[in-house]
Amino acid sequence: MEKSENIESQLGALQKKSLVIGVVALAACAFGAFSNSEQFYQSYLFGYLFWIGIALGSIALLSLHHMVAGEWGFVIQRVLESGARTVPLMAVLVLPILFGVQELYVWAQPDVVAADPILQHKEAYLNPTFFGVRTGIFFLIWFVLFYLFTKWSGDQDKSGDPALTTRLERLGGPAILLYVLTVTFASIDWVMSLDPHWFSTIFGFMFVVGQALLTLAFATLVVSRLAGQEPISNVIQRKHFHDLGNLILAFVALWAYMGVSQFLIIWSGNLPEEIPWYLQRSHGGWQWLAIFVVLFHFAVPFVLLLMRRNKRKANILARVAIGIIIMRFFDLYWILAPNFHLDGITIHWLDIVAPVGIGGLWLAVFLSNLKGRPLLPIKDPRLQEAFQHD
Repeated sequence: MEKSENIESQLGALQKKSLVIGVVALAACAFGAFSNSEQFYQSYLFGYLFWIGIALGSIALLSLHHMVAGEWGFVIQRVLESGARTVPLMAVLVLPILFGVQELYVWAQPDVVAADPILQHKEAYLNPTFFGVRTGIFFLIWFVLFYLFTKWSGDQDKSGDPALTTRLERLGGPAILLYVLTVTFASIDWVMSLDPHWFSTIFGFMFVVGQALLTLAFATLVVSRLAGQEPISNVIQRKHFHDLGNLILAFVALWAYMGVSQFLIIWSGNLPEEIPWYLQRSHGGWQWLAIFVVLFHFAVPFVLLLMRRNKRKANILARVAIGIIIMRFFDLYWILAPNFHLDGITIHWLDIVAPVGIGGLWLAVFLSNLKGRPLLPIKDPRLQEAFQHD
């Protein structure tokens, strides 16, 4: 049940390519930082938020998997564990955001705060020092969660101790609660405070759903590529892709529901402190990007995933997953970029290079983690129970 030498070599070759691309792209980002530091920090924040979404979404889905122990979870468990183990990398890559806090956030600029009574009222929370402390707390919690999940799972690979299964099951519930709380506050700090006069009580949960959807799509894509390799090929069936497709469909619908709910509440309230966020994103070309996201982030995958045969075919589901990953990229850009480009939609070369650079390093670490363990938790007693009837 060990991974074949063929897949080890394939993962190793892809890891090297990802690392080279990441290093070259980040070197270009360093040049951009010297030539246009403000744009560098804006683009870097965008790329960082996209890739950390998979790392944190992996923790959330691991928590859910250990609570319910369904067959779909065992198929993608090692992909999720490899994604969660990129948290230390993301802890290092967050440093440029902490160094560039005054370039990114108006509440970190003393002259702006001195002239704005609202920012003065929020200064006890929105200040660079407390911002850094909160970021450290977030990563400490995420580090503990991913460490326990992956350590106990790795120990189980060696010993097969059923007591470790009980630990993983008991950790699942509290881990989901901690994940939701930390991601909610992190999204407020890193994204919503870009416009400190605007607020939405549903904003954090939209990031929670978005990260889970992005991670599900990514894990489904990886598993579809590994489906022909042992030991995955020994257990994976069409019904497992069907289950993953149903989960993706559910999160697509939930993402749309959250977005519509926020829009309708703000629209019906018609309050001057809330509506500018949408007004800013309804002109200058941003409205066309919004329509594009609605069509291809919700309507198209929703219709495709309603058909049972599409969910049971790995190649079709993989294409849908790729589309969702791309649309998560555009949706995040639509949320972030209008805070910086007030006159209309513009794309800087750093908006492309920064996500590629961060993504290259992230994928290299992810693939290194994926190579380090068997692709299935074969000594987990729940695995045998789940697949017993097969």
